[in-house]
Amino acid sequence: MRHRCKVPKLSMTSDRRRAVLAGQATDLILHGKVDTTPARAKATQALVERLVTWARKGDQASQRRAFAILQSKDATAKLFAELGPQYRDREGGYTRILKLGPRRGDGAETARLTWV
Repeated sequence: MRHRCKVPKLSMTSDRRRAVLAGQATDLILHGKVDTTPARAKATQALVERLVTWARKGDQASQRRAFAILQSKDATAKLFAELGPQYRDREGGYTRILKLGPRRGDGAETARLTWV
């Protein structure tokens, strides 16, 4: 049952899912876009929205919480130095998901997660 479950399971164990979403969030922060499936994009979007909200606060506790998820000093530094101040006056909706169509290899639907 999925009562009160906010993150979809994505057919993974919780450790693997946490690692995949953290990796995609890191790639989005460092490179500005991520191409993936729509389900993974929605799950990553929820994580990234939370991280940017913490970056808007800018305090040390928020930095430590973000680093605990991302496990990357470069991504955490960019998140708090560039993205937090960039979205200071925006209340939410920092990212968008664009549908790209089927993937060439296996025909799976793809989506691009980018910044607004």
